[in-house]
Amino acid sequence: MPAIATRKPAKRAKPGASGKGKFFHIEVRPRTEFVSFRNQDVGERGGIERLAGRRKDGSWDTQKWLISKTLAHFEDGRLIGDTGGARKVLKGFGSAPRHLGGDRFKAAPRRDIPESEKPTPAQERAWARNIKKAQAAKRGR
Repeated sequence: MPAIATRKPAKRAKPGASGKGKFFHIEVRPRTEFVSFRNQDVGERGGIERLAGRRKDGSWDTQKWLISKTLAHFEDGRLIGDTGGARKVLKGFGSAPRHLGGDRFKAAPRRDIPESEKPTPAQERAWARNIKKAQAAKRGR
């Protein structure tokens, strides 16, 4: 009786590992920090996406960004945004994205603003805008 050849099924590749996908994956925080995930489109559908993760304590934060290959390109070891939205996301990291292989990159998250520098001008503008909205709603406008 001849021996039957058996083949082990191939393992599924990690997202972005093969380099054949539609997105560049830029990891900001390790996946192990989170218990569940939610994908969020930023701007137009299928262009730039944010993968948000929920921690055990219930807080949410960005785990990684997905940027469509139609909005950015990889050149000379660097990821370069072709549109304003992609450039804005790439500028927002605490460090330049480092290529890991395939379509995968790793970058540091934005730096946290020390309490001594708060409130920032942007926070003050947002508070003023929100107070004006609340006052207008209270007046019945």
